[in-house]
Amino acid sequence: MTAKFSRRSALAAAAAIPLAATARKASATTASAKPGIAPASHTRSVKLGGFIVTTLLDGSRPVGDAKAIFGGGATDAEFAASSAQNFIPADMAQFFFTPTLVDTGQEKILFDTGLGRGGIQMALAEVGLTPQDIDVVVLTHMHPDHIGGMTTDGAETFSKARYITGRQEYDFWGGQDKTSGIGGLMAQKLTPFAEKLSFLEDGGSVASGVSAVASFGHTPGHMGYMLDSGGQQLMLTADLANHYVWSFAHPDWEVKFDMNKEAATTSRRKILDMLASTRTPMIGYHMPFPAAGYVETRGSGFRFVPVSYQMMG
Repeated sequence: MTAKFSRRSALAAAAAIPLAATARKASATTASAKPGIAPASHTRSVKLGGFIVTTLLDGSRPVGDAKAIFGGGATDAEFAASSAQNFIPADMAQFFFTPTLVDTGQEKILFDTGLGRGGIQMALAEVGLTPQDIDVVVLTHMHPDHIGGMTTDGAETFSKARYITGRQEYDFWGGQDKTSGIGGLMAQKLTPFAEKLSFLEDGGSVASGVSAVASFGHTPGHMGYMLDSGGQQLMLTADLANHYVWSFAHPDWEVKFDMNKEAATTSRRKILDMLASTRTPMIGYHMPFPAAGYVETRGSGFRFVPVSYQMMG
């Protein structure tokens, strides 16, 4: 099957910008405003062979009208039943925005840059790092909540890093209107640093033990990344599945922000099935923090099983 994308689908994806732009950064201000609700830490590190993998909570916010976002094709009753079975409300969702840092021992590789509201700098500081410690920035796709942190107050955030992204993703958005929407945001956030940018295709290598996995559909060139070190694997799934209940239990339900819904469903089923059958852990950009877990086959769908103390040794 060939994924088809159009200007219309690009404009629909651009509708995500107001949502991403209003997401609250994970900050001391947020924590003090809602004591006991904000997480005590904005980072979580696990060992994967010789790698240290750290999730960085850039922000989180509640969003209403959940069925309109995650329940395309479901009836109200079906959506309500799935929500009730999992002890969550049917009328709202909590969004999380979680870039991932992979320290290979040779390089510090950051996957996605967050919203650009300061949360990622605070999370890096919790593990004793600054943006200038990052060697490589990998962009899974060009949605605003993934490229927003490329600049801070108009200046390059990760000034010592080189940048990598998928060729198909970059070419698609590079051909869109550069005065508005995602094409315009990319022109601000990425184009000025094009001389530091390189591209890869499905299966391409970011570094030894870090390879791209095509998962087109959410966007035209959306990529996940498989980490492999010391005989252990973990996959960064980015926006393959955007909700830990609805998108797993019902992978065929359409998601508002998936540009090509048929292709996104195909990618979701294929990769979640692979993760479940191989018992490979995953990190999903929008999963509940710390965003890591396992995938279990459940009926005609799947179940996301959050990590507890695995991989802590």
